[in-house]
Amino acid sequence: MALKQRFQIEHTTAFPKGAFLRGEVEPVADFNAAAGPDGSRPQQLDKETGLPLWQCVVIDGDEDAGRKDIGVTVKFVAKHQPVPPENKSGLPWTPVEFVGLMALPYVDDNGMRPRIAWSFRASEMVTPGQAGQGAKTTAKAAA
Repeated sequence: MALKQRFQIEHTTAFPKGAFLRGEVEPVADFNAAAGPDGSRPQQLDKETGLPLWQCVVIDGDEDAGRKDIGVTVKFVAKHQPVPPENKSGLPWTPVEFVGLMALPYVDDNGMRPRIAWSFRASEMVTPGQAGQGAKTTAKAAA
């Protein structure tokens, strides 16, 4: 069986106990490009589409997640900055569900011993349970 580098994964497989947005959706800085006069970096562009890359940090709700796995970055390829759903939970973090979630395993060798880590991309971010119910609850990541 041949797998592409990135493969489709269900939100509930990646985040069985839920995912909670921590902070804002931000542009991904391109550290391979020259810094501007003020020292800022331009936004990284997706190699396949040429669209800007955006990222957010989510907290994995799984109590068994290791300390390196609790804060997970999810990226979006989108012409405009994705807008997260409104937080109506009463929690300090916004519960979210990712639609079109793709996973890419890689070797993280920044510690005492190498480990398998995951890079995630999604096409949308919605209120949990609202996947496929329309754009009014989504943060679309498509052009």
